[in-house]
Amino acid sequence: MSRTSAGVLLHRQRDGNREVLLGHLGGPLWSRRAHSWGIVKGELRSGEDPQDAAAREFAEELGLPVPPGEWHDLGQLQQSRKTVRVWAVEADLDPASITPGTFDMEWPPRSGRRQSFPEVDRVDWFGLARAREEIIASQEPVIDRLEELAGTGFSGLQQKS
Repeated sequence: MSRTSAGVLLHRQRDGNREVLLGHLGGPLWSRRAHSWGIVKGELRSGEDPQDAAAREFAEELGLPVPPGEWHDLGQLQQSRKTVRVWAVEADLDPASITPGTFDMEWPPRSGRRQSFPEVDRVDWFGLARAREEIIASQEPVIDRLEELAGTGFSGLQQKS
């Protein structure tokens, strides 16, 4: 069974370099893993528009709305058994301003105790080369697509309607 998620990849130009905002996956399963940064995303609800889901998930995970900016469709990628649709928005955001949403899970495993953990435990800006090193491998093609299209002035991207 395939699930669908949608997300927003914020990007900005800083000192002549393109940077992307990535979130570090929250919870105990990711706390010590390398390459556990990713696009702020989440699953679509039944019948939900993917762009609306991307905006909702951004707000739920970071506690802030998507900053104003043009939305550009970066297409989709496969992550395990999930299809992820991603939009790029050129905007700035102060990582210190986030208030992450939380999720509950049984922890430690088989303990019968439920604990609350942040969806993302931190966010940060990365240059594209560093983003490729830190991002979950299955999401790396989105960085490549952003870089490719940034070189064209985003003329090849479809804007949010």
